[in-house]
Amino acid sequence: MKPAPFDYRRPDTVEAALAALAGSNGVAKAVAGGQSLGPMLNLRLAQPAELIDLGGIAALRECLDAGTSVQLGAGITHAQIEDGRIPDPSRGLMSFVARGIAYRAVRNRGTLGGSLAHADPAADWINVMALLDATCIVMGPRGQREIAQRDWMVGAFTTALADDEVLLGVRIARLSPGARWSYYKVNRKPGEFAEAICAFVDDGAQGRRRAVIGAIDGAPFVIADAGALIERWDEALAHRHLCEAGLEPGTLEYQLHAVALRRAAAALAVFTGEGA
Repeated sequence: MKPAPFDYRRPDTVEAALAALAGSNGVAKAVAGGQSLGPMLNLRLAQPAELIDLGGIAALRECLDAGTSVQLGAGITHAQIEDGRIPDPSRGLMSFVARGIAYRAVRNRGTLGGSLAHADPAADWINVMALLDATCIVMGPRGQREIAQRDWMVGAFTTALADDEVLLGVRIARLSPGARWSYYKVNRKPGEFAEAICAFVDDGAQGRRRAVIGAIDGAPFVIADAGALIERWDEALAHRHLCEAGLEPGTLEYQLHAVALRRAAAALAVFTGEGA
């Protein structure tokens, strides 16, 4: 199949993009790398009357290193993260994750912001940003606002981003030099969307000991204080968290996430800084 007919604009500033969205009466759709929206257009699962291509906006590809935090532009590609061409606040976690997204052609085009705005529960960045407690920065006709990651994804493929707003970037607090992390996902073959995702961050210097259970029905389930699981694997405690994440014991989905959580914890225990 091919897409339904649509008009196309490629603004070169955020302001122009916002004006285009505002003038479309809700029939326009913003597109970044197009790696998720493109197939949906071809299958006619999405049929916008107009596409607003954000790929020509240089400001969305900028990065701001503020020392204790880094703001990454929404237009940063997976490949740029993979290759270490942007400041890394995560001590290698983000580049490790980027290497496992689809294949190189997709990573060359797909963007951090596009993935977050699409909000597929099985996608990597929506889970990584929840783990890192990132903040999304958006701009709309009412000005700029910040959305904490816990409030960003309100359901599968649904975010707090309004139809007339653009995601500018994501601010991520730097992990301390001694911080550890792990990331484990279950998929049938490398590059596919995950059937289960579990990850840990252990940053004792900042008191950040978090875990995430992802690729579930909705937003990632964050364990804000995962210290007990980090200190010693506890099957009963892991079971409790998996149930709190909405996973039904005895199902395949539960078993896959149980394995992912256990292996993520094991990878954290032997973290060397070379990847998990």
